[in-house]
Amino acid sequence: MTEGRTLVLLRHGRTPWNHAGRIQGHQDVGLDDVGLAQAARTAPVLAALAPALVWSSDLERTRLTAAPLGDASGVPVTHDARLREFGFGAYEAMDHVELEARDPDSYHALRRGDYDRVTHAEPTVEVRARMVDAARDLLGHLEPGGTAVAVSHGGSIRVATAALLGWPDGQLHTLRGLDNCGWAVLHEHPSDGLLRLAAYNRTAG
Repeated sequence: MTEGRTLVLLRHGRTPWNHAGRIQGHQDVGLDDVGLAQAARTAPVLAALAPALVWSSDLERTRLTAAPLGDASGVPVTHDARLREFGFGAYEAMDHVELEARDPDSYHALRRGDYDRVTHAEPTVEVRARMVDAARDLLGHLEPGGTAVAVSHGGSIRVATAALLGWPDGQLHTLRGLDNCGWAVLHEHPSDGLLRLAAYNRTAG
C-alpha cells in the first residue's frame, strides 16, 4: 500500500506586535527575542520529522521562523505569499484598545476569531482558497510517505486546517488559535487520500 504524506502547519514565533496586542495582518513585522528563541527550539523538533520541503509565507515573521528549520533540516525554504495571514486593511497596526474604542463590534468579532465580521478584513473564502491551493501544491510536490512543513499564521492555519479536513464552514470556530510556534499535523490516509488531524497546537516547550 502506498504510504500517505504528512503536512505540518507551523505558526510563526512571537512578534513585538503579538506581545503588545497590535493587529498584524500583512504588515511585515519581525520576531522579538522570545519569538526567535521559540523558532530556535522548534527547528530541531520538526527537523527530526525529516521534512522534504519547507514552505513559508513571505512575511518576515514567518521567514525568520522558517530559517532555522531550513538550516536544521538541510532543506531550502520556499516563500509563498499564499501562506500569508488574513489582511485587515486600515485596521492593521492598530492595537486592541484602539480598535475597541473605534469599532467595538469588530473588536469583539476579532477576539472571537470571526473575521468576516471585522471591518476591512480579507474574506475567509479568499484566505481559504489561497491557503488550500498552497497546501495542495505543497502536498503534490511530496513523494509518498514524505513530510512537508508550511510556516504560516494563526488565523490562516485555522481556516486551512478546517478546509483541508473537509469540515463545514462554521466548524472552524471549534478550533482554538495556535500558540506562537505551535503546529498542526495532518496525515494523508493511504486508502482514500483524505487528510486526518493527527495533532493540533503542539509546541517544543
